Amino acid sequence: MQGPPIMPIDVTAVMGVIMGSLVILIPIAGVTLRFAIKPIAEAMARIREGQRADREMALLQQRLDLLEQHLGGMESELHRLREAQEFHARLKAPEE
Repeated sequence: MQGPPIMPIDVTAVMGVIMGSLVILIPIAGVTLRFAIKPIAEAMARIREGQRADREMALLQQRLDLLEQHLGGMESELHRLREAQEFHARLKAPEE
């Protein structure tokens, strides 16, 4: 029993068809891939911006906490100075 006859393949013609197809398909694939990846890239950029904003907010919160601590220290120091000033004023005042 004999199978179907094997036809000779023209390698040059096959390579020409493949290369011609690739010349058209590669740009189409590139444009399609660009439109497919663009939303993903934009989403990743927004995530990075959000993370950066979170870090900036944390730094600002730390600075605000330090300023509040500093202000609290200044208020207590001012209170002590007022008490000392009142004490000295009473010492200097003639007794009645």
